[in-house]
Parts: sequence; C-alpha cells; structure tokens
Amino acid sequence: MATASGTVKKTPLVQFSRPRSNGLIALRLDDGDTLIAAAVTNGACEVMLFSDGGKVIRFKEKNVRTMGRTARGVRGMRLPEGQRLISMIIPETGAQILTASENGYGKRTGLVEFPRRGRGGQGVIAIQTSERNGALVAAVQVMDGDELMLISDQGTLVRTRVDEVSVLSRNTQGVTLIKLATDEHLVGVVRLQDVGGDDEGFEDAGEGEADTTPDAE
Repeated sequence: MATASGTVKKTPLVQFSRPRSNGLIALRLDDGDTLIAAAVTNGACEVMLFSDGGKVIRFKEKNVRTMGRTARGVRGMRLPEGQRLISMIIPETGAQILTASENGYGKRTGLVEFPRRGRGGQGVIAIQTSERNGALVAAVQVMDGDELMLISDQGTLVRTRVDEVSVLSRNTQGVTLIKLATDEHLVGVVRLQDVGGDDEGFEDAGEGEADTTPDAE
C-alpha cells in the first residue's frame, strides 16, 4: 500500500482472511493523508512510486518490512513540501512506463531508464514538470498492443493506442497526448490491456513534437 504523503506498507494477505461486515482496518492514516494505491505482491517484487512533482523512486519490496493491519507504515519516498504521491507501480518484465501531465503531455519510457535506489529517497526525474507540462497526474505501466483512455476535468475523453505515444528518456517533457482547452486539465489515464483489432471509436489525440532537452536532476 502507498499513501499520498509517501508512506508505504506491506501486510500479509492472511491478515485479511476474516472480513467483517463493516470492513477491516488495512492501514492507519495520519490526518490529511489518503491511500492512493494497493497491489498484491509475492515478496520479491520491485516498487515504483511517482510524485506529482515528476519524480520517481524504484526500490526492492524486501526493503519494506512486513507489518500488521493497524500499523502506519514506513517512508517510501521523501516529498518536498506541497507535493504528493499520485501512483504506485509494481513493474513487470517487458513493460514501459507511460507518464502524463495535467496539460496533456506525456511519453513512454523503458524500465531500464529508472535506476534502483534505496527506499525513502527523493527519487529521480520521470518527466519534466515544466510550465508547459504542469504537474504529473498519471503514471501507468503499459505493454505493446495496449490502448489508453484519457479524460479531462471537463469530460473530454480520448482513446488512443499506446504504440502511437513516443518513447523518450526520463528527463524530457514528452509530446501531446490529448488536446485541451486553455482552462482544461487532464485528470486520469486508464490502460486497456491488449484489446486486439478493435479500431472502432479511435480519435486522433494530436501528437506534438517531442522536447528532448535534458534538465539537471
């Protein structure tokens, strides 16, 4: 489990084997904190945490000790004031990471680009959160053949193929994923896994030129 404040926690599934009608406590949250993601792991996985500041940290699951249901957890990522976690990914072999910003820009980046670090650090750049891009709003694990659904805060919905999104390095701004109005922002990205030959309903999202200018970390 991961929370918006950068806390992570690992709890054995057996502790959830006796559900109650009013639910079970899975994680004790500090005031103002929220759970942003939960995933089932096998004890030997890796974890990637992404912040809205465009940073990512990648570490081994074994670096998080096992805890009971009511425990608070430990620091997974150190966040600057005002930033929050927006995504947790358990990386799979052969996958790529698609990052998307609030102003509709994004890219695909290979897993090899993301170095493994110890738990609790500030991470490295996943995408530049420049004035053009705005904050990072989504980080999604994708495979060749997948599709994406992108939605804005004004209800604009675009469906596009993952293969049409440029593959770029971590330290870049990306390309246009969705065309947005001046006062419109991207709020969600959903992966549609290997949907095959269903071409109906596609809309051209409009891909811009990539800005590959590196920035200091």
